[in-house]
Amino acid sequence: MFKDETTHLIALLDAADRLPGASEMRLRSYELLGAAPGRSVVDVGCGAGRAVAEMAGQGARAVGVDFQDQMIAAARERWPQAEFEVAGAYELPLADGTLDGYRADKVFHELDEPARALAEAQRVLTPGGRIVLTGQDWDAFVIDADDAALTRTIVHARADLLPSPRAARHYRNLLLDGGFEDVGVEAAMAVLTDPAVLPMLVGLAEGARSAGAVSGPDAEAWVAEQRERARAGRTFLAIPLFTASATRG
Repeated sequence: MFKDETTHLIALLDAADRLPGASEMRLRSYELLGAAPGRSVVDVGCGAGRAVAEMAGQGARAVGVDFQDQMIAAARERWPQAEFEVAGAYELPLADGTLDGYRADKVFHELDEPARALAEAQRVLTPGGRIVLTGQDWDAFVIDADDAALTRTIVHARADLLPSPRAARHYRNLLLDGGFEDVGVEAAMAVLTDPAVLPMLVGLAEGARSAGAVSGPDAEAWVAEQRERARAGRTFLAIPLFTASATRG
């Protein structure tokens, strides 16, 4: 990944961390994970490393992994006292049965083979270890717009550009199929009305247009409406978020 793309992605992740309720969801994931003094945990797809630093601050022995070396470099620069490694979700640089916790936040929708990642989680977790998956369902975004049919097309087409856009709604069954026990799922809805969400809406339309699902003029008209809504303080985007947790048997 090029440097400017990494910088853009970090900016998006930082913006997501500032969304209403984001901090509370992270803290809840640490609670479900059991991130506490003496516990060894991994944050898979750690991005710029905020969660790793926060869990280490709670006394856990935390390591963050991300397949993008430039992302890991950014994480190390931001949190020099924390531990980070370049690695993907399918091949973690960790020994069998050595971890008490496995966390992946906004990661599984980017994976072609979520079940393979869960098999790797099973490998590195000790019996009784905890796993926590969090993320949004890209196919279920709720957007206020005049043309409901066009909006549905844009949301679904943008979702389908991802390897596993509906991974979050599958968390429970993925964990059950992966042999995990005590599976639980919690849900929340992020309701965004600030004009700052406009770039995300523009990105949805651009993705749908690039996929050939909507025409250029239709995408432009939809974006123009969203710009006017943002100017008038009438933006509405709701994103369903799921947190699943389970125990390795």
